[in-house]
Amino acid sequence: MTEAEDRLWHELRDRRLDRIKFRRQVPIGKYIADFVCFEARLVVEIDGSQHAELESDSVRKTHLEEKGFRILRFWNDDVLKDMNAVCDTIIAYVRDTSLQPWR
Repeated sequence: MTEAEDRLWHELRDRRLDRIKFRRQVPIGKYIADFVCFEARLVVEIDGSQHAELESDSVRKTHLEEKGFRILRFWNDDVLKDMNAVCDTIIAYVRDTSLQPWR
């Protein structure tokens, strides 16, 4: 895991974040999701700048959406600089399954 993934996992593991169950490094089809909350059908991905406009990320996103997941993406810097905002956003998306990610 990257430093950002490791720090976020520290917040998500053992239901530490608002008692929400997350798993990490979960295979979904042919892809590995960074973090998944199956209850909310939410995948949380932490990306570096190399993912800015990759076509493969678009294909991956489509595949995960076809499996019924919403994909919430954060940049590494988001996690490293403003963990509270990241955690608040994750809680909001878990609690309100009608919210759609912006990236």
